[in-house]
Amino acid sequence: MSVSIRKYKNEDVPAMTSIWNEVVREGKAFPQMEEMRVDEAAAFFASQSCCGVALDGGAVIGLYILHPNNVGRCGHICNASFAVASYARGKGAGELLVRHCLDTAGSYGFKILQFNAVVASNSAARKLYKKLGFVELGTIPGGFLISEDNYEDITLYYHSV
Repeated sequence: MSVSIRKYKNEDVPAMTSIWNEVVREGKAFPQMEEMRVDEAAAFFASQSCCGVALDGGAVIGLYILHPNNVGRCGHICNASFAVASYARGKGAGELLVRHCLDTAGSYGFKILQFNAVVASNSAARKLYKKLGFVELGTIPGGFLISEDNYEDITLYYHSV
């Protein structure tokens, strides 16, 4: 796999939507419960500070969204979400996306990247964030609804940009 990362283009939106919706359906990482139609996703992605895509042979295999985590005196803190197509996971695209996102966040004037809700069982993401030097801030017990009446802990992380 030879993965490259770039800012998204409008023609990437259908593939981005498919990958995003796959993660939503899995119900183990994103807080969203409803899938998006392509037109909804186009507006959603356009509303972000920046979106990046991972490409393998020209095909979109992953993405990130980057946006402010807060406003005003805390407006220098950003937040991001990452998604990699299930068939492409474990091959390094996620790491490239996170690294690109950190670089991009700095170019947008952000000073800190904060993750608000990394699900405890998302071991691949947690291992990657540790490898990249993210600092674990703490745990919110039962902060993520996995399934009806089944809650899992979430962890907050940050990294200076």
